[in-house]
Amino acid sequence: MATWHCMKHCGACCHLDPSDRPDLPDYLEDDELALYLSLVGPEGWCVHFDQNTRECQIYDERPDFCRVQANTFERMFGIEPEELNDFAIDCCREQIEGVYGDRSLESLRFEREIGFTP
Repeated sequence: MATWHCMKHCGACCHLDPSDRPDLPDYLEDDELALYLSLVGPEGWCVHFDQNTRECQIYDERPDFCRVQANTFERMFGIEPEELNDFAIDCCREQIEGVYGDRSLESLRFEREIGFTP
């Protein structure tokens, strides 16, 4: 069974382009949406994402909507804690493929790191 975990030096989730996420108002409160939009920088990347290291510069202080936690995903998406692993894997796959491509090194590395075997 594949087990989700965040893949270092990826940053696909840091591509915040609102045009890629038209349903933001459906799962973010008004204050969260304002914060989210304030984080969108050039070319849709979070202003706190370091393109060179491919890491978040505020990782320990990042907003709740940037955290893959059972309570956050239950509140935002209605995902039960026991569904979080599969949902997070699907979200990451979709985001990585959208940002880097489905045959990218990031996509292949993600599959390997979560232990996915076809």
